[in-house]
Amino acid sequence: MADDVLSQSEIDKLLAAFASGDTSAEEMKAEEEQRKIKTYDFKRPDKFSKDQIRTLNMLHENFARMFNTYLSTSLRCLVDVQVASVEQVTYQEFVQSLASPSVIGILNVSPLKGNIIMEMNTSIAFSIIDRVFGGPGESANVKSRILTEIEEAVIRRFYDKAMDNLKDAWYNVIQFNPRMEAMESNPQFAQIVPPSDMVVIITLQTKVGGTDGFMNICIPYLVLEPIMSKLTTTFWVAANLTRDENPEHVDVIRKKIDRTKVPVVVQMGSIDITVGEFLTLSYGDVLQLDTKVKDDLECIVGTNTKFLCRPGTFGKKAAVQITRVITEGDELTDDR
Repeated sequence: MADDVLSQSEIDKLLAAFASGDTSAEEMKAEEEQRKIKTYDFKRPDKFSKDQIRTLNMLHENFARMFNTYLSTSLRCLVDVQVASVEQVTYQEFVQSLASPSVIGILNVSPLKGNIIMEMNTSIAFSIIDRVFGGPGESANVKSRILTEIEEAVIRRFYDKAMDNLKDAWYNVIQFNPRMEAMESNPQFAQIVPPSDMVVIITLQTKVGGTDGFMNICIPYLVLEPIMSKLTTTFWVAANLTRDENPEHVDVIRKKIDRTKVPVVVQMGSIDITVGEFLTLSYGDVLQLDTKVKDDLECIVGTNTKFLCRPGTFGKKAAVQITRVITEGDELTDDR
């Protein structure tokens, strides 16, 4: 921490106190030592270091971006999901901070032991439901209440995608498979750890349309204890680099690309006619194309012209022979 900088007036007062004898060097040293003492509560010890909190913040920033993209495309409205805070509290403090009713999903995160909680304010839940059912996504006029079976089924679909995004965000640290075990509306019924156990709370500020609210992800220390050594910025960055540079992943991607099917079309020619002429066409009419017999034809792959070719036959089937490769407009590629 940087040293405090005194203003000129404070320096003058300090010198005056020394001159008058009101303050001694020993008293100032004692005050300085007293300021260094930090109160520690043994009933709620800190389980997560600052580096681990920072790593959890980065992990869930990735989750927020992925879930934000999904909500925007699904609801087709303005959505903003951002990490507001990451803090460690006791589980009892977390439960007491939740409103009743809330939308509380209890998730199993096998192979990790124990459960985590993903909680959503009812205002956000009703805004999503209203948007899904064709409304503007407003929840101001909806009284906070327990979800009906149909509304719960809609929210479960969004929870399923949120769990997929959470799995992807944690991929470089631990590969787990989140699964919904239960949904609760009363926080007192969602007891996943003893009240005095420490948990980390990731609070996501969420905006859907004109509705603001919060989502909370509660992860007990007991769940993360086996992988605490991996919750460091150094490990997370190294895992990202290893994953990107792993040749096995490159081979898998190359094989998938090799098996990808793309449409290939040979354009025999084209002609412009009026709508009136098109409506008068009948069987036996002849349209003269803009290509000649000796002209090369365009071979279109996907939506781009990639080759020039000549028509012919191969056995009893129609075929074309490539005469030229079109490279104009291609982006630079890396053969590595």
